[in-house]
Amino acid sequence: MTGHRGYTGPASEPVPSLTTSTERTAAAPERPPQQVRRALVPDLARGFMLLSIALANVTWYLYGAPTASVTAHRTDAEGLDALWQTAAMVAVDGRSYPLFAFLFGYGIWQAYSRRCALGHEAGAVRRTLQTRHLWMILFGGVHAALLWHGDVLGAYGLIGLLTVWLFVERSDRTLAVWAAVLGALLGVLAVTSLLWGAVSAERSGDAGEALVPEFAAITPYAESILPRLQTWLLLTVGQGVLGLVVPVAVLAAVLCARHRVLEVPERHRPLLRAVAVGGIGAGWLGALPSVLVHHGVWDAPEWSTAAFNGFTGLFAGFGYVSLIALLVSRRKTAEPVGRMLAGLSAMGRRSLSCYLFQSAVFAPLLCAWGLGLGGVLTQWQAALLAVAVWAVSLALAVLLERSGRPGPAESLLRAVSGRGGTSTRAPRAT
Repeated sequence: MTGHRGYTGPASEPVPSLTTSTERTAAAPERPPQQVRRALVPDLARGFMLLSIALANVTWYLYGAPTASVTAHRTDAEGLDALWQTAAMVAVDGRSYPLFAFLFGYGIWQAYSRRCALGHEAGAVRRTLQTRHLWMILFGGVHAALLWHGDVLGAYGLIGLLTVWLFVERSDRTLAVWAAVLGALLGVLAVTSLLWGAVSAERSGDAGEALVPEFAAITPYAESILPRLQTWLLLTVGQGVLGLVVPVAVLAAVLCARHRVLEVPERHRPLLRAVAVGGIGAGWLGALPSVLVHHGVWDAPEWSTAAFNGFTGLFAGFGYVSLIALLVSRRKTAEPVGRMLAGLSAMGRRSLSCYLFQSAVFAPLLCAWGLGLGGVLTQWQAALLAVAVWAVSLALAVLLERSGRPGPAESLLRAVSGRGGTSTRAPRAT
């Protein structure tokens, strides 16, 4: 995810779909598209996504209490903590990063098609995108080493490299087939894991220690760097490719972007309505096994529900973005954007900066090498802190918007990766 124009925040020019053959395409519109108002839906979705990311990540900064083996949720939770855990597992955990991946993939196609429509040579555009994805991986590594082991920039940079290399010029049919096959494989693995856990002799009470150590408890600071970086390397490959959720979301997003589903949601209301209702319903119901196991209602190993929760989280992510698009489609084109929507849109255009801002606040406040509040706060209190940090980043994004300035991380990524893709094709003979 990034708020850089080339990824999650490109202007919404009316770019015609590139002509595709059965396998590859290199054609582009003959003349640049006219400049129109930037699409509202992707930026709003990014603003919402940043809130869900803050709520999902803040729990991992807590330490000093026993947790489940595959999540950061505490096993001794009662009252408000138990209530928040349930809400988080249903609506947040494993539901924010598929949305993250979808918006990232959507931005890849927007950037590629827009630059090709402006006359840039397709190979140069691909090289520009690949350069930025490489820089995203580097940004992610630095982010992980300094602050947050669960960084996703590296994972999305990696899947971005593969997408541009293998899929960006493929036909709609190819994208749909790959997304369907990978999604089906993920579903089979998820259901198999769930059924295997149901008949397994291993029970949740015998799950042992948490699989992920409490990085926030490590002190001094220097000793926390290497463990964070090592875990990030595994997550970058595991989450970015092997976990299948991110590849499916990115491929589906590229396909949707080709048909401008988020730019013109009013033309796709039946599809969006079906995905919003079905996706959110399936995603929330799909969290039920994890909730039952965590609270001791279902005596099954915790690992058995993890894949199923991730699989159904994919549907929830699609449902969330579809719901936002549906709500926006009800607005009249000439209707002014309210303050809240304008603020969320400004945040969405600076999503990389806002994402990194969360870690820059959470880590020194909550980690043991900082103020150590992660050893004091309960989970519901940490959730309130996450909302507050998100609100501050929203206010900062609005201030930057009013001054006409991009986010600092977006500016840095643009500076180091370059704008590129300036080679144009020769005019066609008429």
